[in-house]
Amino acid sequence: MIEYLKRIPNLFYFIFNFFKYKKLNIRAVLFLSTKVQGKKYISIGRNSVVQRGGWLLALKIDNENPILSIGDNCAIGDYCHVISVRKVVFENDVLVANNVYISDNLHDYENINIPIKDQAVKFKREVVLQSGCWIGENVCIIGASVGKNSVIGANSVVTSDIGDYCIAVGSPAKVIKKYDLKSEKWLSVNANN
Repeated sequence: MIEYLKRIPNLFYFIFNFFKYKKLNIRAVLFLSTKVQGKKYISIGRNSVVQRGGWLLALKIDNENPILSIGDNCAIGDYCHVISVRKVVFENDVLVANNVYISDNLHDYENINIPIKDQAVKFKREVVLQSGCWIGENVCIIGASVGKNSVIGANSVVTSDIGDYCIAVGSPAKVIKKYDLKSEKWLSVNANN
């Protein structure tokens, strides 16, 4: 009974917002403190959860419609910011820890006579978090994708793509281990390669 009572606020949110989203599954959970902007460009799949204090922003900056798509069974931690001006995709079963920033764009800073906050936002690269990947606490992903079942260690900054079955850490993030399908083991990656 208590489990059903806990779902009442989410049910009201769903009823009032269903038609504002590109797609919002009835089994998705967005905490009431989650800030969502650009709902008509955002889709959220079944059993996905966006925890408290999150910010989902799909911002149209040119003629292309932005896409912010969260697949099924994704868990996005507290205070995560996800910003798309072109395309940010979470495939199914993606796990994102707290305080993570994911973006396909950045602020322009070319003109030193204009405050950065007043300069344009510009697209960098599409972001795809492939199925089963795990993004650790305090990670920043800017214009880069993360491969299937890969792990990004806490406090890392990802600015280039990370392949499938990899563990990457650091700023900028570098692959330190890769799963070898033949030996079925995680193997260390030589940093000099």
